[in-house]
Amino acid sequence: MSATQAASSQMLREAAEAPRRARLQRVRNRDALHDAARRIRALNPPFAITIARGSSDHAASFAKHLFETRLGIPTLSQSPSLATLFKATSPRLKGALALTISQSGRSPDLIETAAAARAAGATVIAMVNDETSPLAQEADILLPLHAGEEFSVAATKSFVASLVAVADLVCAVKADERLAKALDEIEPVLEKAWACDWSAALAPLSAIDRLLVLGRGCTLPIAGEAALKFKEVARIHAEAFSSAEVAHGPMALIGEGDPVFAFAPADAARDSFVERLGSLRERGARILSVGSADSCSLSAIGARDPAVEAIAMILSFYRLVEALAHRRGLDPDRPPHLSKVTRTR
Repeated sequence: MSATQAASSQMLREAAEAPRRARLQRVRNRDALHDAARRIRALNPPFAITIARGSSDHAASFAKHLFETRLGIPTLSQSPSLATLFKATSPRLKGALALTISQSGRSPDLIETAAAARAAGATVIAMVNDETSPLAQEADILLPLHAGEEFSVAATKSFVASLVAVADLVCAVKADERLAKALDEIEPVLEKAWACDWSAALAPLSAIDRLLVLGRGCTLPIAGEAALKFKEVARIHAEAFSSAEVAHGPMALIGEGDPVFAFAPADAARDSFVERLGSLRERGARILSVGSADSCSLSAIGARDPAVEAIAMILSFYRLVEALAHRRGLDPDRPPHLSKVTRTR
């Protein structure tokens, strides 16, 4: 099924827009990215903080990985509650970078946290889908997602757009030639990802009620987002872990027939990741793995850069989890107890 074909749910229709939206974002943000990269290089921040919740927080974790491995900027997640509930925003943010990511740009806790970070001396970058939102107004540097209106409660195209914006920013700051070439191919790569047939995973996933989801490095945020979607769309209790951490407790819960969904990285972590999956198989785990390794059961995309490969993985996954919801008799557009804008103290 191509990204332009009719889809059966709002979630699927919006996810199908991601390849085109990613390309448009890169075209429309070209000048803003160059300016942002220039300012970040001049700032030379000693560290960065991220401000986000939900799916956007997984995108922020993706930023953490790329900031640390490619830009050498230590990055930590700033809990919005520090500003909103405990009134304990650090005054030691002068010269730091604060990246806030939000689809709506209207969650009060994110707005307040970004404002507090800016008041404390941080340079605030906002990646938001709504350029007129209050969060956008708090930004020193605004990088719109250009994902178009997103009505589905389960975010899809805005999450993909967030990952692309993060990768594009890192690429601009470092002038990373390999990443630049991979991003230049983002639309056809994502189209290929959308067309991937992961239907072999539907039968084993449809009969379970709990699931371990694994990733590492740039695929750990993908695993986190997938676990969130397993919960909210398919109502499967899924928890995400790094393959490096799974031996520190979760391994004790894995036995004969227990399901594991794994996003294998395409970088230096791949061999150790595959080795970990092997030890889980020895315990009898039923593993569904995505990646370029020969042992992986679901096809990967083969992008030029591991970061872009990870972005492609989540788009393929969205198509799978939407189909899984239908298979389980659920409406992916109406997850219970959830709304588009979350208000948290």
